[in-house]
Amino acid sequence: MPPSLSTHVLDTANGLPAEGVPVEVQVLEREWETVAVGRTNADGRCPGLVPEGRFGPGRWRIRFDVSPYFAARGQACFFPYAEIVFDVADLSRHHHVPLLVSPFGYSTYRGS
Repeated sequence: MPPSLSTHVLDTANGLPAEGVPVEVQVLEREWETVAVGRTNADGRCPGLVPEGRFGPGRWRIRFDVSPYFAARGQACFFPYAEIVFDVADLSRHHHVPLLVSPFGYSTYRGS
């Protein structure tokens, strides 16, 4: 199976998947280069976000623009976006980078 990247955004304050969150995936070449953009679906996921054959070793960044998501729910948020930077070395494993978000905080971890 080719190396791949997935993400999942969960709204921990409301206990729901975060639907409609704009997501941008970038890789660091000489500068940050956008590889893919998308929006989370009803399950808070972006299936097929990075084009096949494009994901590989290096330094990567995912930017989640959460402010429109909370604004649509009439909620203010302290962090308008979250950027998660991570290094990819082991291409034999799938890379899953979930985001747990609330109006006033966020966290992430290396998923499976």
